[in-house]
Amino acid sequence: MNQKTLKESFSLTGKGLHTGLKLTVEFCPAPENFGYQIQRTDIEGSALIPALADHVADTSRSTVLSNGQEHVGTIEHGLSALYALGIDNCLMKVNGPEFPILDGSARFYVENIRRVGLVRQEARKQVFVVDEPIELFDDKRGSRLILEPADEFSVSIVISFENSIISDQHAELHHLSEYADEYASARTFVFVRDLEPLLGAGLIKGGDLDNAIVIYERKLSQEKYDQLADIMKVPRMDANVMGYIMHRPLVWDNEPARHKLLDIIGDISLVGFPIQGRITAIKPGHSVNTAFARLVRKHIHATTPIVV
Repeated sequence: MNQKTLKESFSLTGKGLHTGLKLTVEFCPAPENFGYQIQRTDIEGSALIPALADHVADTSRSTVLSNGQEHVGTIEHGLSALYALGIDNCLMKVNGPEFPILDGSARFYVENIRRVGLVRQEARKQVFVVDEPIELFDDKRGSRLILEPADEFSVSIVISFENSIISDQHAELHHLSEYADEYASARTFVFVRDLEPLLGAGLIKGGDLDNAIVIYERKLSQEKYDQLADIMKVPRMDANVMGYIMHRPLVWDNEPARHKLLDIIGDISLVGFPIQGRITAIKPGHSVNTAFARLVRKHIHATTPIVV
């Protein structure tokens, strides 16, 4: 149970989902007790941004962290991979305001972590051992998150949408050893009906049919459908044909639920410690996930149930 960091650095380059910018993020080895921290390399003298729930600045379409001056978003997939593969200390450097979206999953992070390998450090790993249930309810969203005592970390989630294409889905991770093969490749998803307001808000400038699961489940006029296709610079399609419209088909029937599980692991990493406990999440999302991470941090500071 010693701490671990990367054996060597690796970099990934791609476009930002919301900015559309060409971005490079570098994952670097870090010293003992460093945790996860992020630095903007495009800003001279940029201070580190701790990847902790206290530093969450926005959760509207991704998890955004800030140190009060600089901010970095779309960090949840990279953090999810670090946490799931047992890395305790990592410095992440990025040359812009968000991590690249890549293919919308954590797959490339996992592949590169496995490629460079890990190194065991001298300091002992600190683990939050859950000793009593911690619960959070969000009546507005119908969300419920529970963290309960268990012998090891596990996650069970349920998502629910009012349409015939995705409807209700469930995903369950029994052990982190399942993550790389069963969850890392699950891509983020978006509904076509949400694209117009997102584009109007200046978001998803880098979104396309290669970096997300795109779900067309509420019929639009052909004119409106064509307008969205033109804005996103993708081929026009028949507005009468409903379903999944991205280029690469689903990896699993419940891939959206698997991605939500991937996301919650990234967001729960903002607690700042590995967790020994079971998370059950109904209708999770970045807002409620990070609020839950803050609640767990408060519990830790109040009770200090950490083993070394």
